Amino acid sequence: MTSQPPKSTFSACPHDCPSTCALEVQFDADGTIRRLKGARDNAYTAGVICAKVARYAERLYHPERLLKPMRRVGAKGEGRFEEISWEAALDLIAEKFLAAEAEFGAESIWPYHYAGTMGLVQRDSIHRLRHAKGYSRQFDSFCTNMAWTGYVAGTGRLAGPDPREMALSDQIVIWGTNPVATQVNVMTHAIAARKKRGARIIVVDVYETETMKQADIGLVVKPGTDAALACAIMHVLFRDGHADRDYLERYTDCPAELEAHLKDRTPAWAARITGLDAHRIEEAARLIGSVRKTYFRLGYGFTRSRNGVVGMHAACSIAAVTGCWTQEGGGAFHNNGAIYELNKEMIEAGSLRDPSVRALDQSLVGRILSGDKAALLGGPPVKAMLIQNTNPVSVAPEQDRVKKGFLREDLFTVVHEQFLTETARMADIVLPATQFLEHDDIYKGGGHQYLLLGPKAVDPPAGPKENIFVINEIARRVDSKSHPGFDLGARDHIDWMLKNSGYGTLAELEVSRWIDLQPDFETAHYLKGFGHADGRFHFRPDWGRSPSPNKPDGDPFGPWQSMPELPDQWDSIEAADDRHPFRLVTAPARSFLNSSFNETETSRKKEGRPEVWLRPEEAARLGIAEGARVRMGNDRGVVTLHARLVAAVAPGTVISEGLWPNDAFEDGRGINTLTGADPVAPYGGAAYHDTAVWVRVVQGA
Repeated sequence: MTSQPPKSTFSACPHDCPSTCALEVQFDADGTIRRLKGARDNAYTAGVICAKVARYAERLYHPERLLKPMRRVGAKGEGRFEEISWEAALDLIAEKFLAAEAEFGAESIWPYHYAGTMGLVQRDSIHRLRHAKGYSRQFDSFCTNMAWTGYVAGTGRLAGPDPREMALSDQIVIWGTNPVATQVNVMTHAIAARKKRGARIIVVDVYETETMKQADIGLVVKPGTDAALACAIMHVLFRDGHADRDYLERYTDCPAELEAHLKDRTPAWAARITGLDAHRIEEAARLIGSVRKTYFRLGYGFTRSRNGVVGMHAACSIAAVTGCWTQEGGGAFHNNGAIYELNKEMIEAGSLRDPSVRALDQSLVGRILSGDKAALLGGPPVKAMLIQNTNPVSVAPEQDRVKKGFLREDLFTVVHEQFLTETARMADIVLPATQFLEHDDIYKGGGHQYLLLGPKAVDPPAGPKENIFVINEIARRVDSKSHPGFDLGARDHIDWMLKNSGYGTLAELEVSRWIDLQPDFETAHYLKGFGHADGRFHFRPDWGRSPSPNKPDGDPFGPWQSMPELPDQWDSIEAADDRHPFRLVTAPARSFLNSSFNETETSRKKEGRPEVWLRPEEAARLGIAEGARVRMGNDRGVVTLHARLVAAVAPGTVISEGLWPNDAFEDGRGINTLTGADPVAPYGGAAYHDTAVWVRVVQGA
């Protein structure tokens, strides 16, 4: 008698999204996966997930999925491969890595990864190989640096009020994020507050997003001017008696200096900078000052400018001026990364980490592979790479340089992937990877407070292997230093980490599915003191020594000495000029997640084609009509796409939602051809939403 497949099981979403949704996986009668739903009994997911993950079966059973290891037979980048066995592929990888190490040293090998999966075992085991061998380390700079640094500069800790408290708020300020597209559960709780409490939703962004369309008040600002808006709001709060002076004296470092500093940061001053009308700034400030239960949900988008750290710190400071931290349903939240306190020694082999080994900036991959001595930090050239969980030929800035670097014949590149991405096409060896439903892993939610188990739900097809298999097999062949983590499978790693972090066992987690690690109210709202040594919120950060979860070894990046001492507008952005009259923001698309999901037919149909959004009057001055074929460029390169005329875009701003595959553009040059890779003060990061460009109609199109 054959056993019937289960009707459903549980998992957790692995993708680069703060929601990290708890999932219900539903099966057809034949055991294939039909659909994914949000777990109703998880208090943050609350039964709601995004449409792209709900239709995950389309990705899991995609006909173009990689199924066999392959070796390059054509020219680099040509995409011609022949099948090869796993044993032969792994042996060749070890041979090439050992040869590079023998000639140029271990630092000539660079394991490169990011957030294609957020699983703590499958993503982070690459560090175990890195540290055991002394391969070049990686400084992560794609996403979080400016946001985390700016938030922690004020609070002293990367944590905040329970995100579920949004449902208890009387007013939610969603600033610099588009959760309708990128983290739908924020809207779940904000809309619940509106329905149950009549809560008001205020949204700040650089164009009328789908989130702003659902708001009561939408403030469209010019990119990189968020700090000016925040300062004007705080000016009004002090001027009109909405500042909580008792709270300021008890919990902040220099309220009198801040008030004096903001005397001339009026709404009229901010209006000239942001493009908003002064009366709209006055209105927003009045509402924020008069509603005690105001919850600030601060996103990543507005920090991806060269002044993004300052923008985040200024926006976060508003909550300290009003004292709304004291309220359930109040305060300022960005990310809960500091609450987890996980022991990842078996996964990462942190005890073998050598701080003298260079940490190469992932955003500078184009410069690094092109031999830039400064980017190489004075060390040897990169001669071999193992790339997991990211697609730098599409997602990294300065795309022309990145492509040039990967085309080097003397660079041996291994890509472990689920699809033949732009980066995989550049590889010498391509290894097929499992998807998250085909292996075991564990996840933590930056946007909430759960540690979630994601167990294997189905067997993978013959061929794909999980990340930990590849890491352990390479380690066995390159004679890495002995570390017990190389002898453990994914479930062993999960069990060890749980036990050694004080969170029970894998067997217990298989029953509970997730662990709620939310700190108590007083801790989460900093009523016992903020995370700095003096226990106070810092309006005056010491940027040269400011704490940051992403702080690299050595000195801060960039011109940090010129950063404002107190919250203020900082004009360090890539400003528009006569040659480049527009500022480009490369915002996320609803149906894509970075370069994931852009291989699925449904997502591509929903998004249409690569476009640039312009204000109608600005397009008219350039002779650009709706749907016109245009070129957009700067000194980094040129891309070709189509125009879309949208009224609710900030003046002088153009938007290109993505991230489209490079081959979706007619010349094969993706949107990151235009973005810069220069590190942002004070601790690095790529300014993806801070790019000056020109736009021109293609004549004769």
